[in-house]
Amino acid sequence: MSSTDGARAPVLSAEEVSAFLAEVFPQVSPKMTVEAVATRYARIRLPIADEHLRPGGTVSGPTLFAAADLAFYVAVLGMIGREALTVTTHLGINFMRKPEPRDVIAEARILKLGRSLAVGDAAVFSDGIAEPVAHASVTYAIPPKRV
Repeated sequence: MSSTDGARAPVLSAEEVSAFLAEVFPQVSPKMTVEAVATRYARIRLPIADEHLRPGGTVSGPTLFAAADLAFYVAVLGMIGREALTVTTHLGINFMRKPEPRDVIAEARILKLGRSLAVGDAAVFSDGIAEPVAHASVTYAIPPKRV
């Protein structure tokens, strides 16, 4: 895969990524929904429960971080296929406004997809609110293909 593959379609659908996550990441997969996978893009939904709230009734920072990370993981898996050991090497997040205590939506996009790294960003939203509550820049390491 090269960095010029911008028009290449994903190799896994949202349903296929969800099924793969249920196999390799069962502690997380039932807690979120993969809503969309497209070329260099993914959208996930994280239903919010009391465990995700901090004092004052706002969604916690670690929850927003996890949503951004999961969305980017899903975007990468959609493009490269079943590679469970694709891992985060960097995630920097800016918290932009107070998130409402409602479902969190994270939309990730891959800006560069190479053989060993994927670089992009994720916008995190409170469901039904147009402005993002957080924005993350993300880099993932892609394991080398075994021969």
